[in-house]
This record gives sequence, C-alpha cells and structure tokens, in this order.
Amino acid sequence: MLEPVFAPRSVAVIGASRDPRAVGRTVLDNLIAGGFPGALYPVNPKADTIADLPCFPSVDSLPETPDLAVIVVPAAAVEPLVRRCGEMGVPAVIVISAGFKEAGPEGAALERSVSAAARDVGIRLIGPNCLGVIVPGSRLNASFAPTMPPAGNVAFVSQSGALGTALLDQAACQGLGLSHFVSLGNKADVDEADLFFAWADDPSVAVVVAYIEAVRDGSRFVDAARAVTRAKPLVVLKSGLSDAGARAVSSHTGSLAGSKHVYEAALRKAGAIQVHSAEELFDLAAAFATQPLPRARTVCIVTNAGGPAILATDAAERIGLGLATLEDTTTRRLRAALPAAASVYNPVDVLGDAPPERYATTLDAVADDASVGAVLAVLTPQAMTDAEGVASAVADVASKRGLCTLASFMGGERVAQGIRALRERGVPNYPYPERAVQALRAMMTRLDAETSAPADAPPVEGDRDVVRAAMDHARAAQRRFITEISATRIADAYGIRVPQGGVARDLDEAIALAEKVGYPVVVKIASPDILHKSDIGGIITGVTGSDGLRAAYERVLLSARTRMPEARIWGVTVQQQIPKGAETIVGLTRDPTFGHVLMFGLGGIYVEVLHDVSFRLCPVSHRDAAEMIAEIHAYPLLKGARGQAPADVEAIADTIVRVAALARDFPEIAELDINPLIVLPKGEGAVAADVRIGIGE
Repeated sequence: MLEPVFAPRSVAVIGASRDPRAVGRTVLDNLIAGGFPGALYPVNPKADTIADLPCFPSVDSLPETPDLAVIVVPAAAVEPLVRRCGEMGVPAVIVISAGFKEAGPEGAALERSVSAAARDVGIRLIGPNCLGVIVPGSRLNASFAPTMPPAGNVAFVSQSGALGTALLDQAACQGLGLSHFVSLGNKADVDEADLFFAWADDPSVAVVVAYIEAVRDGSRFVDAARAVTRAKPLVVLKSGLSDAGARAVSSHTGSLAGSKHVYEAALRKAGAIQVHSAEELFDLAAAFATQPLPRARTVCIVTNAGGPAILATDAAERIGLGLATLEDTTTRRLRAALPAAASVYNPVDVLGDAPPERYATTLDAVADDASVGAVLAVLTPQAMTDAEGVASAVADVASKRGLCTLASFMGGERVAQGIRALRERGVPNYPYPERAVQALRAMMTRLDAETSAPADAPPVEGDRDVVRAAMDHARAAQRRFITEISATRIADAYGIRVPQGGVARDLDEAIALAEKVGYPVVVKIASPDILHKSDIGGIITGVTGSDGLRAAYERVLLSARTRMPEARIWGVTVQQQIPKGAETIVGLTRDPTFGHVLMFGLGGIYVEVLHDVSFRLCPVSHRDAAEMIAEIHAYPLLKGARGQAPADVEAIADTIVRVAALARDFPEIAELDINPLIVLPKGEGAVAADVRIGIGE
C-alpha cells in the first residue's frame, strides 16, 4: 500500500536542519514551498524551531504518528530509525540518505539491515540514496529536487536521482504535467513493480514513464508492467543495454542473448513501449498525456512548406507509418478552399503565405476524412506567418474534433509564441517533424495493443517421464549437458520432429543402423565432451553405401581423437539424412532475471556470422512465434523469394511453441539449441537435425 507515500496527511522530516544548504532543510523547505496542506514535523535534537516550525528532538516526541517520514541522516543511523518508525505505526518512509550499497561492501551490509528492518516492522520504504517523491496534485514535494513540476497526468519513476532532477526541470520547462514523480534510488524495498501495480488503476495517471537501470525480479516486473499496459501506455527508457555485458556461455543462444535482447523481449512481452533516449521519453510522454490515440494507422500532413513535409513523409515511410489517401470529397473540398498553387493531396501544402484561417479550413476538411487517423501540422516561419494564430487554429480544430493532432512548428524566436500557445492548449510540439512522426508511431503501436486481444500459450503435452529420466541420468553422471541421443529423445517426447537413428559403438552397429534408417545418412562423433562437432570435423553428411559409411566412421573418429585427444568417445551417431531445406535455429537460454528466453534465426554457421535473430520471453503463443519468424531479415527467403518454394513456416512456429512448453515443464533447462532446424517446403514440416540441452539447478 503506497497511499501514505502519495497522499499523506502528515509528514515528519527526520534530519531537518537549520542550515539552508543542507539536504534535510531543502526537503523541509520544498514541502513548505509546495503548499503541503497537512502537518509538518521537523525532527532534530539540536533545534527548537526550523523554518518557523516547532522542531522535535526525536520521533517518539512527535504529537502524532505521521503518515510519512522522510529520513535524512547519516547511513549508520538509518536502520534504528526505520525500525522505530515501524514500531510507532508509521506506514511509510523515504530514505534520502546515501552511503549504502553504492558506497561499497560496508554500505551494502547497512542496506541489507535497513531492508530487513523494514520487513520486520511492516513499513514501506522508498530508497535509500534517492531524490524523494513529488505528487503535485497532493501538493507534496518530499524531495530535494530544485523544481516542482506542474500537476498533470504523467507518472514518472526514475532509478537515477541525478537524471530525475534534469528531467523534472525539463518537464517544468516544457509544461509537461506530472501526477507523480518517484526517485527509487537503491530499491531496498519499493521498486518499479510496486509503483506499476499502484498506478495501473489510478485514474489520475494517463501514462507511466520509467527510467530503469536494473530489474530485481524479472517475472514480477513483467506482471506489473502488463497490469499497467492493460489500462494505459507504459514508456520505458532502459540504460545499460550494451552487448558488452552479454554473458559468455557455451550455447549460440546464450552468447547472443545479451542484456539488450533480453530486456527488449521483456518489455515487448509486457506491452511496454521502449525508447532509447531521454528526448524520445519526453516526446512520447507529451503525446500520450495530451492527445487521444489515432483512430487509424494513418497520418495526414498539413504544411506551409514543402521541404519539412518531405522530411515527415520520408520518416513515415522509413518506420512503416502510412500516409492517408484522402477521399475524393476531401480533395474537392480542399481544391475549392485553397489557392490554385496549393497541393490538395497528402501532404497538403497550404503554401507559405497561409493565414490561420487557411490552416483551420484545411484541418477541418481533413478531420472529416475517415481515412485520416491523425494529423501532423507543420509550420515554418515565413515573412507573413502568424505562428500564434495558426497555433490557435490547430488547437481549436484538435479540441473540437477530438482527432489526434501533433504539431511541428520549426524555428526559434519567430515561432516561440505559437509553441507556447500550443502547449497551453494541450497540443504537443516537436521542433523537427521526424520526432513527431516517431511519437505517432508509438501511439499507433499502442492503438494496436488496445485493439488486439493477447494470445495465450497453447497447451502442449509431452512425455515428461522420458525427459526426467534423461536429466536424472545426466546428473547421476555429473554432466551439465544431456547426451546427443538423449537430447534427441527429449525433443521427440515433446512432439519435435527428429531424424531416425542412434549411437553405434562400432562399425558393425553403424552399418546396421544405416541400413535400418536408409541411405543417405549423417555420421557424427558421439562424445559427451564435444559440443560443437562441426568445429572439429566431427560431422559428415550425405554418406551412401557401406564403403562410404566405413570411410566416414574412420574419419570422424580420427578427427575427434586428433583435435580433442582428451575427449571421451562413445562411438558415432548415425542418422537419416534430412532432405535439403532452409537451415534455421531455435534456441533457449535461462536469464537470471527474466527466466527462459527464446531465440529464432538462420541456422548453421549463419547465426554466428549474421546475427539475424529475434527473441521472446517464455511462454509464447503461436502468434508470438509467427512474429519472431517474421522479424528476421531473412524472412522473405523463408516465404519463398525469387521463385524458391516457400518453407514450412507453420512448422517452425510449432517447434518454437513446443520448445517453450518444454522449458515451462522443466525450468532446470539452462540452455537449448536446435541447430540446424531444417525447414522443408510448405506442408512438409521441419526436422531438428541437431539438439543440444544443458541443465542447471
């Protein structure tokens, strides 16, 4: 319960100071300056009054139990204060104090003690090492931020206090109103998930924006984010996504699934909109906070200059945003109202001398056109331009017609009054049309989310006894990886098609297996110590006849013994040769934060060379699997390009869903690669030619 944090009736500032430069004094001054209507209690044993308020020597001496305590004392003194506040019945504290895990091992130990104290006494804790909390609607500024933003409908959470102060200042400068601002700091207790759950059903919040550095509990984060996105947009800026942080593991999937791909998959699963800069964060927040969603996935550009309209058109085409094809009735109406030199098609050019009335007439006509989902009003300053008048015309039509309207008034001082008028009327302005187009794309992504029902993972039945036996056998042998033949049995147990074959301990068994499955066959070295067989010449394909088999048998054994003399050799695996098809990969790795992550891409050596892959968090639906497949750049090849027969894309999706089900039933699977998954022509299925499975706890 975070109500005492967001709407307290009384606040104690523990560590308030007489020094106007001290953080404790700044917090108290901010509460006073913000007009907090409840009781304020400075706590400091060395002062009788602070800021003309009676000061109390300790929390025990307060005349009442406050709803919220803001703690600004040295780190070593925080734990007993948190414990005492909880014992008194204070429901929530904000710990501004620094010197915890960000300061090293000793600080981390202090933080663990503070967190344990909060749990012991049942108190909710924001921080430590945070900027504080601001709720403009409650006139609460329990922070040491230098700026009190205007009240509005944007809830903003930041893990970084320093970035938070900059963004607060920018919000005030741009007139972006906030419902809440929370600086989380070290997240000893309250984290993003707690706030997301609180804001999901809060009618004062229209959009949630978040700056995130790290997530503590991936599953809970995704659940909380989904709770938000079912009701309103969630815009996330996640830092630290460089691939330099990717874990070095043995599987292709694990080596490619760095933090960037995993977080992108998590945010996608949650329905969040991911941005990659603070600028984009504000651009989207302004659009979602002030405008309705587009009524269709199309935009009409209305401009007084051709160049900016071309820039906007190019940007829209680059990101797949459709330009509305205006109806004949609209073009006739525009032709009758506009000068002969004007363009009445999209983009609609009202010419450089356009007065406000010409913009108003054009926007009215466009708003009546059912093909138009949103409007982008572009203006550049000409000698005769009335930027403020045009801004009023744009805002009037947007307000009257309820149509999603963004503006791009380009320039400086000549358009400043117009931009100010737009802001006051709730129409977001972007200095360049490309940024407006990006914001529109995000709004249309949200439109898609609201108009399509989420798909659930389908039920998949597998023979769990077969899988459990294989895993128990590997553990008994103290092996981290399942043997190839056991991995093949596991795949088969979950309905994943595998080639026929088996392990031969000698040449006679190899010949017998080949005759059973039928030539041609594939011969592979069988060893628990050789994971990437092709790297050492341990695979020979297209083997025909007993003579060919004998030669292949001797060759893979010699190669293995020469290249990896310490490896244990069990013999060779003989499998039926799969007909030629597209080589793809389906992979799985277990992320320590978010759990199992699926990967799909081109298989064989191409996965390492081209990195043409897509990712999703488990579980997945058939629709998720189809989207994964369609995302890779090589998708047209699978669909059948340049006269090639289309591959069985449905069979790929089915395999992806079955791998996800296997991971659901056996969470101890740490990594899995089907590489290659050979995809046959449409209607003929897909075959897992090689399966590797690694297990953990």
